[in-house]
Amino acid sequence: MAAIDLQGVNLALGQGAARVHILKDVSLTVAAGETVGLVGPSGSGKSTLLMTLAGLERPDSGVVRVLDQDLSRLDEDGLAQFRGRNIGVVFQSFHLIPTMTALENVATPLELAGVGDAFERARAELASVGLAERLQHRPAELSGGEQQRVALARALAPKPAIVVADEPTGNLDEATGRQVAELLFAKTAERGATLVVVTHDPNLASRCGRMVRLRSGRIEPEAQAA
Repeated sequence: MAAIDLQGVNLALGQGAARVHILKDVSLTVAAGETVGLVGPSGSGKSTLLMTLAGLERPDSGVVRVLDQDLSRLDEDGLAQFRGRNIGVVFQSFHLIPTMTALENVATPLELAGVGDAFERARAELASVGLAERLQHRPAELSGGEQQRVALARALAPKPAIVVADEPTGNLDEATGRQVAELLFAKTAERGATLVVVTHDPNLASRCGRMVRLRSGRIEPEAQAA
């Protein structure tokens, strides 16, 4: 079974004269356990494609199937529940809640999803990314690399089948970015999760099993070959 299957997806953003056709007839299949890098120039639609396959943007037309679920058949609540169980998301800018500790940032989404051992699971995930000593620190007390490791632990804690990452090393220096990339690939591989990464970093892209190149909202045909 394909983990992700997009067929004929079109998506435009904005209103009226400012409306821009971002994704143009995009079809993409990602196998379970595969690692895929989405690459291409700025403005080519990489992040929008990632958000669409993660159920964070709804296309205007076409089909988005994730783990054999047609996302268009889910209402907003159903989509949020499906995403919470099955898709871990790592953003470039961390998206941590500033008033919460590292532990609370990871545990709270689990609690909201009804996980009984939310804090125990959060502690274990934070320890697995090297933050066992930083559980009670708030984001402002953590370095950029530490904040991104908290975000990675939060994405992994629900044990998702799919992890998507949008420029996960984009706000980090080279050495720290390399450490975060090591963790991202190692932790998803350990769990057999599917990984889709948007990146401008050629070193990060080269670690993926396949690169899919976008240009002007379309997938370049040769990039579809494994």
